[in-house]
Amino acid sequence: MRTIPTAGVKEAAPAAGAATFAAAARTAARLATTLGWSPDVFWTSTPAELRTALGLDLAVEAPTAVAADLARLKEAFPDGSTR
Repeated sequence: MRTIPTAGVKEAAPAAGAATFAAAARTAARLATTLGWSPDVFWTSTPAELRTALGLDLAVEAPTAVAADLARLKEAFPDGSTR
């Protein structure tokens, strides 16, 4: 077997996206651990299941208007009706 001289040869740069994949893998591992999911459960879950488990699909309820708010708005923005 022949040895190839490497003097003066620069080391190859990591493949594009390698750092991004490593970060994504760490994030996935943290999520699975936080949720208490096994790797099998995590990797077979759908994006919707993950969103639900993380509480990201909860609807944000708008506060309800009370009578005082409505009276103040009617006074500030009269519509000209005589009812």
